[in-house]
Amino acid sequence: MHGGPATAVVRGPAGESVVLLSGELPQVLTEDAVSALLDLAAAILDADELKLFHTCLRTLRTDGLRAGRRIEVDGAVLTLYEG
Repeated sequence: MHGGPATAVVRGPAGESVVLLSGELPQVLTEDAVSALLDLAAAILDADELKLFHTCLRTLRTDGLRAGRRIEVDGAVLTLYEG
């Protein structure tokens, strides 16, 4: 929908998972937001990837969100970009 909020979980060119969110990074990642992201991610991630993504989100909830933030959990890297 043009001009509306958009969120997607896709595979990048190298097969990596990419989560695209519209809008600015929130100050706090709420439990409801985490649940919504996990529901969305379940459409494309396998069970192991989903578990890893949940671990990454829990780390972000604890340590905070900011553009350029990069975390690594069990060899998986999650990087936040804003633009």
